[in-house]
Amino acid sequence: MNLSCNLYVDGEFEGVIHSKKEVNIGKNGHIKGDVTTKRLVVQGYIEGSVNAARVEIKAAGRVSGTIESAELVIEAKGIFEGNSVVTDVSPAPTTQSLTNQETEVEKLTIKKD
Repeated sequence: MNLSCNLYVDGEFEGVIHSKKEVNIGKNGHIKGDVTTKRLVVQGYIEGSVNAARVEIKAAGRVSGTIESAELVIEAKGIFEGNSVVTDVSPAPTTQSLTNQETEVEKLTIKKD
């Protein structure tokens, strides 16, 4: 299923969903398959792979599978079983880059006219 609009699932769906906007799985929703979307809100159950900029698992929500996202929010009592891959994140600073930044700061503050 390829969509350019929002989708709300409050029943059963098996297959692949591609949406350019938001996919919301209601409390009675159950998806078995892969979901690619801008934002995914889970109040029901999803089994499969998820690729989204933002994933929110609400209190009654459950995800079983792999999530690839820049943001993953799991509310209290939300359940996630599987693997999470963080995307679109700048690399963590190394010890060397931190030392270089400190040296640059020292150079800037030591100069006197």
